[in-house]
Amino acid sequence: MLENIFKGIFDSASITVIPAGTFLLCVAVALLVGLCIAFTASRRSRVSHSFLVTLAALPALSCVTIMMVNGNVGAGVATAGAFSLVRFRSAPGSAKEIALIFLSMVSGLIVGMGYLAYAVLFTAILCILFLATGILDPDVKGLRKTLRVTVPEDLEYNGAFDGVMNLYCKKWKLEQVKTSNMGALFKLQYALTLRDNAKEKEFIDQLRTRNGNLEIALAPAETTDSEL
Repeated sequence: MLENIFKGIFDSASITVIPAGTFLLCVAVALLVGLCIAFTASRRSRVSHSFLVTLAALPALSCVTIMMVNGNVGAGVATAGAFSLVRFRSAPGSAKEIALIFLSMVSGLIVGMGYLAYAVLFTAILCILFLATGILDPDVKGLRKTLRVTVPEDLEYNGAFDGVMNLYCKKWKLEQVKTSNMGALFKLQYALTLRDNAKEKEFIDQLRTRNGNLEIALAPAETTDSEL
């Protein structure tokens, strides 16, 4: 009786019905894999809550899709066509975020094909890889900063701070210049990566000696990338 409940109304005698227990096991493994991927993303990237939910749910969605196709070529083509009609209106993300989405999809596909152990092994290897490479990311250590420096109008700001920047920063770039106080002041904005967070105050003190002790602001980097 239970088998008849989960049998499709269009199924024929040649089609194997997936047992309910097997279905639940695959979905549970897919959700577990998705949670591991979402946890990895949250540890090494600044991502939104909705993106983490997507990473957690995507393997289960892919898994169920593959199980429902169940070797039917016609259903597989129809499914591919349906997915091709979907227009994702999410903002474009970084290469790392796109890779995480593909990881979620591939893991779900492996689970849907019935290779549960391979799915867990593959996900574990890729998550370890993401965690290991994340150590090299300047954002993890808080070294990437946005610097705003106010200078008087009579100061030639081009090259005025090059020596200090080269001493305390791995890399830096002047991103914006704007006037303030009826043109009496200039406000400069830099994107930079510090060499050492412990020398942050020393870095600011050196800048103060060159801008006439006017306002200086050093904050975590502002990202211009669209958020997924």
